[in-house]
Amino acid sequence: MAHLDSSFSTDELAVCAVASKIKDGDLSFVGVGSTGRAFTLAVGIPLAATRLAQLTHAPGASVYWGNLLEPDLSTAPKDICQDTLTRWRAAASLADTGIKCDMLTRRAFDVCFDSAAQIDQFGNLNITALGDYRKPNVRLVGCLAQTEHFAFVPFPIVMIDLDKRVFVKEVDFATSVGHMRKGRTRAEMNLSAGGPQVVVTDKAIFDFDPASHRMRLRSLHPGVTLDDVLSKMSFEPVITENVGVTPIPTEEQLHLIRSVIDPHQVLLRKA
Repeated sequence: MAHLDSSFSTDELAVCAVASKIKDGDLSFVGVGSTGRAFTLAVGIPLAATRLAQLTHAPGASVYWGNLLEPDLSTAPKDICQDTLTRWRAAASLADTGIKCDMLTRRAFDVCFDSAAQIDQFGNLNITALGDYRKPNVRLVGCLAQTEHFAFVPFPIVMIDLDKRVFVKEVDFATSVGHMRKGRTRAEMNLSAGGPQVVVTDKAIFDFDPASHRMRLRSLHPGVTLDDVLSKMSFEPVITENVGVTPIPTEEQLHLIRSVIDPHQVLLRKA
């Protein structure tokens, strides 16, 4: 796990940044994730952030994670395995994928969390194939419900580490359509308003410029320079004069994350 200094980790910083985006009453969609770093980004940070929001400014926030609708996040698990998920208290356990897709298309979710093998300057995501789609260099997991996320969820948050191979000028395949694709805006493609709203990385936080539709640098994490960020991207984002510094976690937030939310370091796993 990368550390910005001795007092907090980049993941703890991300948890606090994401929690600040969750409002009281929000229902967030969190996928099942996989293992390792991918789990931390897709599941661990979103769940920890939701619980932090519940404990601070958004007591009515809730989450649909995997098959669990409104799982009780007040009980910190010692591990994540099938038995843990089976026994986890929740409002409901809904294994039918059709229910989730129906909720998505009915716009039941306020926030969703996404990650990808590629993201481009306009927020298009690729989790389908690297290279030519018909003869790819790498065949990826496929669309899952990610296409619907950008179409029907008002506030998608992308969780992804900065890397030149990931932050590309144009994705090889658009699994999820961002704010512009092949020179056409969402409106010009007869798509409803949507696309990612925030991109949270291990070095900086981005949003999207409403005029150009391009990714815009909003804040640098403490101790990170602009060169650190640009060296990890294959395109240059919009950079304004008022780029800020990502707020550091408070002592109360760090206490909640470490002692209440994730005392067994299951969600924010050590590398």
